[in-house]
Amino acid sequence: MALRDRWLAQLALFAALATLHTWPLATDPAHLTRLDNDDTALNTWIVAWVAHQVARDPLRLFDAPIFHPAHDALAFSEHLFVPSMMGAPLLGSGFSPVLVYNVLVWLGLALSGFAMCRVIQRWTGSAVGGIVAGCLYAFNAHFLTRYPHLQALHMQFFPIVLYAFDRVLRGGGTRDAVLFGATFVLQSLCSNYTMVLMTGALLVGLAVRAEPWRAGARRIWLLLAITTAVCVLLLLPFLLPYYRAQTEQGLVRSIDEVRHYSAGWRDYLATAGRLHFDLWSHRYLEGRTALFPGVTAVALGLLTAWTGIAWRDRRARMALAFGVVGFALSFGANLPGYEFLHGNIPLLQGVRAAARWGLLLLIALAILSGFAAAWLESSSRGRAWWPAVAIAMIGLVTIEALRAPLSLTYHDGIPKVYDRLANSNVTAIVVFPLRGGTRFNQNARYMLHQTRHWRPMVNGYSGWAPESFNQRAALLQAFPSETALADLRSIGVSHAVLHRAALEEARGKAWLDALRNHPALEFEFEEDGVIVYRIK
Repeated sequence: MALRDRWLAQLALFAALATLHTWPLATDPAHLTRLDNDDTALNTWIVAWVAHQVARDPLRLFDAPIFHPAHDALAFSEHLFVPSMMGAPLLGSGFSPVLVYNVLVWLGLALSGFAMCRVIQRWTGSAVGGIVAGCLYAFNAHFLTRYPHLQALHMQFFPIVLYAFDRVLRGGGTRDAVLFGATFVLQSLCSNYTMVLMTGALLVGLAVRAEPWRAGARRIWLLLAITTAVCVLLLLPFLLPYYRAQTEQGLVRSIDEVRHYSAGWRDYLATAGRLHFDLWSHRYLEGRTALFPGVTAVALGLLTAWTGIAWRDRRARMALAFGVVGFALSFGANLPGYEFLHGNIPLLQGVRAAARWGLLLLIALAILSGFAAAWLESSSRGRAWWPAVAIAMIGLVTIEALRAPLSLTYHDGIPKVYDRLANSNVTAIVVFPLRGGTRFNQNARYMLHQTRHWRPMVNGYSGWAPESFNQRAALLQAFPSETALADLRSIGVSHAVLHRAALEEARGKAWLDALRNHPALEFEFEEDGVIVYRIK
C-alpha cells in the first residue's frame, strides 16, 4: 500500500472511531448536543466569539462582551484559538455554533488519534503499535468524559511536539526545531492547561534524556533556546491578558481551590466506559476526574517495562518519566511540596484542576502500549495467529473506553428574536433573571443567545468571575429600583431583556406586568417569551 493510501486509511479509521465514540452525534449534529452542561454552552460561545472577532478586530480579541464592563473577559476561561479558527469557515458560511462545536469535537478526537498513530508508527515501524497507541491516546477515560470541554479534545499537535523534540535532541537541524516550535505553539493555542502539562512533560523528558548532557551538546541547547524564545514571543499576545486578569482582577487559584480539584486514588478507578462503569466503576465516577487507564493499557505498559524497552528506548523512557511525574502532580495540594510550587511558579497558579496532570500518565501509557504492541508484532512475525491478536488488542482498548451511545439533548436552534437586538440603538444589555455567585453558570444560555447579536452583556459565565460582577448581580436583584437603574446607566446599559416564564415563576406575573408602567422603562417589544425594555 502506498504511503498516501496508508495515511488515508488510518485517518479514515480514526474518523470512524471518533464517530463510534460520540454516537449518536453523527445522526443529527445540528441538533444533538450536551447543552445540558453549561460548560458546553460556554465553549460553544467562545468558538463563535473568537471566529467573529478575529475577522473584525483581532487586537481586541480578549475584550469579550460578557461581564460588561469588565476587560479581558475572554481570559476568564480558555481562549480556544486554534479550534475556533478551524471552525471559522463553517461559522462564516452560516452554520450554527452548535453544529460547529459538534464537528470540532469529532475532529479533535479523530486528529488526535491519527497524530499519535503516525508518530508511534514512525518510532516503532509498527502500524498495529500506532493504532493501539492512537486509540488509547484519543479515546481514553479522561477525554471521553470531557465532551463539554473542547480544549481537552484537541490534542492533535502534542504527539508531533514529542516527535520533533526527540529529533532535536538527537541532533536534528533547523527544520526539526521549526516543527517543534510550530506544533508547540499550535498545541498551546488549543488550551492553556495543555500548554502547562506539555511544558512539564518536555522538561521531564529533557531531564531523562542523555543527549543534552553529553559533551558537545551546545548545538542542541542553542536550538532549544532559540525555539523557546520564538515560542514565547508568539504566545505572548495570548498570555498577557491572563497576566492582566491575574494581577489587575485577582484571577488566582487559591491552594484551597486546587486542593478541592486534586486527584485521589479513586480518580484512577473512575471511567465512564460502559464495560467497567456497569461492572464496578459507577461507585467511583461521580464528582471525580476520570483517569482509569484501562486493563489492556496497564498490561501493555507493564509488558514494555518487562521487556526493558521502557528503559532502553529513549522515547519510551521519556514517556515513562513524564507519566510518573504527571501521576504524582495529579494529587496536587495533597502532594508534599506542591503548595510551594503553586506559590512560586506562575503557570501553576492558573491550574485549578491539578487532577488533570494525571492525563500525562494516560498519554505515557498510550505511548508505552504502542511500543509493547510493536514488540509483540516483531516477536510474532510469521505466526498465523498474529492478525487475530492485533485485532483483539485494538478491539479491547476500544471496548474498554466505549461509553456510547452518549446521552444527548435536542437543541432546537437559537430563537431568532435575538436578531432584533443587533442594531445600533442597543449599546449594552442586561438579561433577567440575572444570576451571580454560585449560580452564575445559569447565565450560559444567554451567552448562546448573544451569538445572534454580539451586544455587550452584564451577564456572563466562565471559569471565573470578577468580584465586581457578583456585587453588581446582587445589586441588580432590586431591578427596577432607582439604584439598580442608575448603576446600569453608569455602565452604558441601554436595554433590559426579560424572560417571561422564568420571571413569572420567580417574581410573579403582577411584578412583570407592572414594568409596563414604570417611568424609567420604555417597552419595545415582546416575542417568543422575551420582553425588551429600553432604559431611559
